Amino acid sequence: MIKKTCLVFLAWLMAGCGSGEKLTRTTIQTANAPAAIGPYSQAVLVGRTLYLAGQLGIDPATGKMVEGGVEAQTTRAMLNLQAVLNEAGFTFDEVVVTQAFLADMNDFAAFNAIYAKFFKSQLPARAVVQPGRLPRDGAVEIMMTAVKTN
Repeated sequence: MIKKTCLVFLAWLMAGCGSGEKLTRTTIQTANAPAAIGPYSQAVLVGRTLYLAGQLGIDPATGKMVEGGVEAQTTRAMLNLQAVLNEAGFTFDEVVVTQAFLADMNDFAAFNAIYAKFFKSQLPARAVVQPGRLPRDGAVEIMMTAVKTN
C-alpha cells in the first residue's frame, strides 16, 4: 500500500500538480504505430507527462505480429513506441519508466539486448515481468511514461 501511495504521489508531482499549473489532457494518435486494439489511446499527454499504452510487436502497416521471435517483436514494439513518442514531441531520453511483459522470462537476455539499443544516455527505471499471457499471444509488450523537464 505504501509503494502504491508513493507511486501515485510521484505521478502527481511529475504531472505538475504540485506547481499550480493548469493541466490539459491530450490524446496522442499516430498512423506510424498500430491502432489501438481496444478502447484505449496510444498515449495520453497530461501536463508535461506522456503516458504510453503498451505496444506489442505488431507491424502498423499490416496489423499483424512480426515474425522472428522475441528479438523481432521487441524491435517492432520499440519502434512503435518511438513513433508515439515522436508524434507527441518526445524522445527516448525523456522516458522515465518502462514496464515490459515477457511471455517467457527465458527471453530476458534477448529482449534486453534489443531494448538497450534504444536508450543512448538517459536510462529509465524499469520492471520486467512474465504474465500468464499477452494479447495476440505476443512474446513481449512494453509500456512507458515520459516527462518533459523543460
